[in-house]
Amino acid sequence: MAKFLYVYHGSGKMPTEEAERKAAMDAWNGWYGELGSAVVDGGNPVGMSKTVLPDGKIENNGGSNPTAGYTIIEAKDIDDAVSKAKDCPILKNPAFSIEIAPIIEMG
Repeated sequence: MAKFLYVYHGSGKMPTEEAERKAAMDAWNGWYGELGSAVVDGGNPVGMSKTVLPDGKIENNGGSNPTAGYTIIEAKDIDDAVSKAKDCPILKNPAFSIEIAPIIEMG
């Protein structure tokens, strides 16, 4: 099985109410449960970022499509990884998307 990186993108906000946070975590835990042993690293959300451009210019807040978090999974191939991503709870919010890339082992 190959490893794949899910990079979550979007400009939505994290839930601020306790009930919303719990519902979000329950949805993520349910999805991870469906994926089972395919989840290599459940990842984490990330904070606001800065983007360094080749000319040295700095873009604050991740630019137009900021990174929101990541997960690493195992799948047969990229099509399998895409299929596994389709039920991700983050996609319930139209402000988010998932970028999927194979992890290339260097050793």
